[in-house]
Amino acid sequence: QGQLVESGGGAVQPGGALRLSCVGIGFPYKFRCLGYYRQTPGKDRELVAVLDTLGNTTYLVESVKGRFSASPDNAVNSVHLQMNSLQSEDSAMYYCAAVRFSTDYCPDFRWKENINYWGQGTEVTVSV
Repeated sequence: QGQLVESGGGAVQPGGALRLSCVGIGFPYKFRCLGYYRQTPGKDRELVAVLDTLGNTTYLVESVKGRFSASPDNAVNSVHLQMNSLQSEDSAMYYCAAVRFSTDYCPDFRWKENINYWGQGTEVTVSV
């Protein structure tokens, strides 16, 4: 049974940057969609970004556009989330997620009920 392994969380001051990484280990196939959700206590898990690995296109939610970017790695089933100009509102537990089958731009990824695999989560804290 494969798993998604995350790294790169931590604490940073407002305006700072962090880079999250996620790699799928032990999967005999390639995921079509890789990306991140985030969650704060008492709130629902929300989509942040998704990478369509077929065309290397990305979708970002409006609140992070211009600050975050998702990119592939040379390794199969890997994705990075570069987070710049971090704000306190970005503080959350970030979860890597993967969907095996989807269509262009990964619409299936945008509903967490469709996620096939979740990472263990990595915490991001933005504060002075």
